[in-house]
Amino acid sequence: MSSSLQDDEAAGGAPANRKGDLTQGPILKTLVLFAVPTLLSNSLQSLNGTINAIWVGRLIGEAALAATANANIIMFLLSSAAFGFGMAGTVRIGQRFGASDLDGARRTMGTAMGFCFLVTIAIAAIGLAITPWLLRMLSTPPEAFQLAVDYLRMVFVAMPMVMISIILTMGLRGAGDSRTPLIFMGVSVVLHTVINPLLIMGYGPLPAFGIAGSSLSMAIATTISFIGMVAYVYAKDLPLRLRGAELAYLKPRLDELDFIVKKGFPMGAQMLVMSAAGLIVVSLVNREGMMTTAAYSASMQVFTYVQMPAMAIGGAISAMAAQYIGAQQWSRLDHLSRAGLITNGLMTGALTVLLLLFDRPILELFMGPESPAVDMARHIQFMVAWNFIFFGMTMVLNGTMRAGGVVWLPLFILAITLYPIRLGFYYLAYPLFQADAIWLSFPVAALSGLAMTAYLYYRTPWRERAKAETADEAAEQSNAEGDPAGRSNPSM
Repeated sequence: MSSSLQDDEAAGGAPANRKGDLTQGPILKTLVLFAVPTLLSNSLQSLNGTINAIWVGRLIGEAALAATANANIIMFLLSSAAFGFGMAGTVRIGQRFGASDLDGARRTMGTAMGFCFLVTIAIAAIGLAITPWLLRMLSTPPEAFQLAVDYLRMVFVAMPMVMISIILTMGLRGAGDSRTPLIFMGVSVVLHTVINPLLIMGYGPLPAFGIAGSSLSMAIATTISFIGMVAYVYAKDLPLRLRGAELAYLKPRLDELDFIVKKGFPMGAQMLVMSAAGLIVVSLVNREGMMTTAAYSASMQVFTYVQMPAMAIGGAISAMAAQYIGAQQWSRLDHLSRAGLITNGLMTGALTVLLLLFDRPILELFMGPESPAVDMARHIQFMVAWNFIFFGMTMVLNGTMRAGGVVWLPLFILAITLYPIRLGFYYLAYPLFQADAIWLSFPVAALSGLAMTAYLYYRTPWRERAKAETADEAAEQSNAEGDPAGRSNPSM
């Protein structure tokens, strides 16, 4: 038995580091208790973006708001690969945690953090060099172009620290801990809210950085929050902390990278496909004029909240399903998916209704009550908002399958949904509906994606393939390691 394990069990009873076990208890209750902190954390993250948009829109103007919309979609596009590798690491951590292989979970965590940090440094360096070219490719409105350049370049400077913080958050959730990320997301939001206007407008000895001050404040808040979260992980001796010889796990290991890259590449490609589709949509919106771009930017800020339950529940489903698979509890997967579908329908449906009832005062926060873009944004929301119910159902089914290593077929479905279907509908419908063809393409794509994903989930033998794959991986690991030291509940 490893020394860390002995420390865990010194007080007797179950190991302390098993407190993140999601395989015990009623499925629906466990899902809700795990998903709610994730939902609150994601909501706070969105609030961060919303507060940023409010400060930028009110203090600088509508051109700056349009600039942030163009810059953010590029940042998301270029960080997709690192996100994918982080998600693959989360699945691996969940499977090993469910299998009581704590040392294996720590090895995966170290490799994921070290590898993704290196990847994002490379992405940031490339992004800084090609920022103007990217914005020109996006057809950024001329009056917003330089603002977008200034904002995006500072975002790239902040990207490595932002991404490594996200990887730590994802890893903690894979180990069943959604509370710690919530605490430190709150810290980040408070700091960003306070620092943002000070750096935009200048205060005392601080110069006025303008729109670059907004992204600089994000970098400062994220760095302080990340340092605090790392200190908390060690102070509480949480399962994924690395000590002594375990710190060597931060150097990416080839055996861990094999899984992370093979599974993470298609997961990252899904985000890349989504980001590229988002770029195309922003480009189409930009053609309709700056007011339409500002209205769309404000609507997207609101939509971020509507899709939060789907994102939180999908992430919770993936973490729980990974632990079920690691614990060989395959029979519980369908029950978990059903609980996720019900929970998503209730939460996303309620948020959609609330949005449509109270949209005007929300949108006026971004653009002021006199802006002509407010009515335009309300129109967009009435046509688009309800598609997130379909989106959430797709996220639930994909979350379960992702935990079983099903990554290529969802990528294929997503590509079909966002390109031949969404763009095909837009080009066919534009002569009749004009700009409304953009907004109608969202529910058309979401419903099509749900239909194909449901077929994949219920009508294909993905479970059998996942069982065989996890069995092969367990055999390979056993052969490589012999008697697996460091397991949190070894056979005696």
